[in-house]
Amino acid sequence: MLNVLVTGGNGQLGCEIREVAPEFADKLRLFFVTRENLNLESESEIETFISANQIQAIVNTAAYTAVDLAEKEPEKARSSNVVIPKLLAKIANRHKIKMLHVSTDFAFDGKSGKPYKEDDLTSPISIYGKTKEEGEREVLKELPKAIILRTSWVYSKYGNNFLKTIRRLGKERPELKIIYDQIGTPTWARDLARVILKMIQTKDLSGFYHYSNEGIASWYDFAKEILDLSNLKTKILPIETSEYPTPATRPTYSVLNKKKIKQTLEIEIPHWKDSLKVCLSELD
Repeated sequence: MLNVLVTGGNGQLGCEIREVAPEFADKLRLFFVTRENLNLESESEIETFISANQIQAIVNTAAYTAVDLAEKEPEKARSSNVVIPKLLAKIANRHKIKMLHVSTDFAFDGKSGKPYKEDDLTSPISIYGKTKEEGEREVLKELPKAIILRTSWVYSKYGNNFLKTIRRLGKERPELKIIYDQIGTPTWARDLARVILKMIQTKDLSGFYHYSNEGIASWYDFAKEILDLSNLKTKILPIETSEYPTPATRPTYSVLNKKKIKQTLEIEIPHWKDSLKVCLSELD
């Protein structure tokens, strides 16, 4: 039995890890922590928790993910996305325990035009992306054998996300204008949660991996599918990024190449439309 500390226990990914935890109950004992019950900026508190619970692995899902707000409060973003992961990695190294750190497609600038591989050059273009990319580097400095798992466009029935925003707006407004020239892949947090728990118990895994659902989409495609599956008749219009300026610049193409994770874990990844259907069936 592996004792695993899971940070960000109340976030959408943390909540989905709770959902799938029973499937792994014979191999993993999960300890979920939130900002309320463990101060992740306190080295002594984390040390005490790890020793008291005989923690053997850390899954770090805690992050600052407000992409636009990060432009106004970079220090807050840096605290969650760089300082805390670095500290966790330092402690993990001291205790000789495993660590999986969740990162993002926003580590890339989106100019590639083809799905990003793990060893492609990072070049973030927003404060959020820059702090997440710096966090990756700091984690590996402290713990060279850490796992960095990049993902994209995460949604779930929990937390605040694009799926829930579109459903709410679809009920409130007769018409929505959605960006069609940013391309990526939606990822259901539950699919991601299963992969994380599979990875943390797999021996000798380290370095970068990419995971999202299969397929590609624009935000317009994603929104249209959400509205169609929710039987909402809201009119939806495609617009260009330039017509909807935001404080943070986003990558125009941030599809992730998942060949490495599929081969390593010997998994099949669900298409984003299939996973969206299952997620929505739980919301209705």
